[in-house]
Amino acid sequence: MVTFFVFDALDKDGYILPPNEIYSCIKYITSLDLPSSQHPIGVLTSENRDRWATLREKLLSLGNEEQIRLIDSAFFNLVLDDDKMEDDPVKIVRSFLHGDGDNRWFDKSFSLILSKEGKAAINFEHSWGDGVAVMRFFNEIYKDSTENPKVHPHEEAVANIDPSKHVKRLDLNIDDEIKHAITLAQKKFDDATGALGVNILESDVFGKNFCKKNRVSPDAMMQLGFQVAFHRQYGKTVATYESCSTSAFFKGRTETIRPATKYTKEFSKTINGGKGNSADLIQLLKDCSAYHGQLTKEAAMGQGFDRHLFAMKYYCQSDVRQELPGIFTDPAYSKINHNILSTSTLSSPAVLIGGFAPVVRDGFGIGYGITNNDLGAVVTSYPPNRDGAGFVEALKAAYNDIYNVIKSGSAK
Repeated sequence: MVTFFVFDALDKDGYILPPNEIYSCIKYITSLDLPSSQHPIGVLTSENRDRWATLREKLLSLGNEEQIRLIDSAFFNLVLDDDKMEDDPVKIVRSFLHGDGDNRWFDKSFSLILSKEGKAAINFEHSWGDGVAVMRFFNEIYKDSTENPKVHPHEEAVANIDPSKHVKRLDLNIDDEIKHAITLAQKKFDDATGALGVNILESDVFGKNFCKKNRVSPDAMMQLGFQVAFHRQYGKTVATYESCSTSAFFKGRTETIRPATKYTKEFSKTINGGKGNSADLIQLLKDCSAYHGQLTKEAAMGQGFDRHLFAMKYYCQSDVRQELPGIFTDPAYSKINHNILSTSTLSSPAVLIGGFAPVVRDGFGIGYGITNNDLGAVVTSYPPNRDGAGFVEALKAAYNDIYNVIKSGSAK
């Protein structure tokens, strides 16, 4: 079943409705026995932006102005999925990352997704904000719902409103052109998501506590693992992106940390080549950690170079009278911005797993986390361009090697 509903979560004075009234509305929606939609409109929002803009205008011309306005003005999209994911991490990632596209509205700032058995996730559109803001929201929901829940599943949804009058079903007018567009969008969506490979690493080889005890940065060790694993698998070092929040500044968004350095390259070559003694490897590892820490501080304080150069390039491109400076046409600039390893982390007790697709076809998308005593990563790829399963195996071996190097240094 794919049907869109709306209801007001605020009363006439602008106050949030009591939790039992919101619960009553959601309960009412889930109790309805509705046929499956043959033409799920939501999948159109997964289309190419220009294509979707054209189709959206077509929907408006068919008399759907109010329906689209209600969707656009909603706080967020609450997705009530019929899927049961059990404890399969790959199924969890796939369902929450993309699902089948039919009951999503990817234009929304974020969607709060609930599975049949009660697993929850946030899927967010990235242009308006970044992970730090979403994580704050995520943590607040998790804390409030676990420590101070207002409703419980076994309770009757008793409210002072009639949910059948408060909830409005959105039926959109469509014609043959829109029906055909939906069919095409579904095929494109299935092709795109079907091409995505998802592989999971879960390891208790070490965690934050071990790293801090041995005076190395946990994040530096995670990033070093990616460098060692890729070098082991493909025999080279490639452009790598790590997101860093600049929220210390007013309206700050992100800057790029460049984790692939001369230090990580040397460590990767040494350990993968079976060269270097224990003392050499320990020193190289410490150099990797120290330099990564320096790059992180510089990025967080607005001293990175990626956003600065991007703004300069954008400015130059906006002036048709001006020739693009040579730095932006240099192959090296193109190469460093073809990020084969795109990485991001958000650590929180509220987060079980998270991920995203690669930013280039021959790349890996790596959502990772390290807790006190373990670590993990969601690795996405587009086979056969990259071998995600092989990378995860190389990553597992890399972290074992890093652990052994650190352990050998702490034993002295």
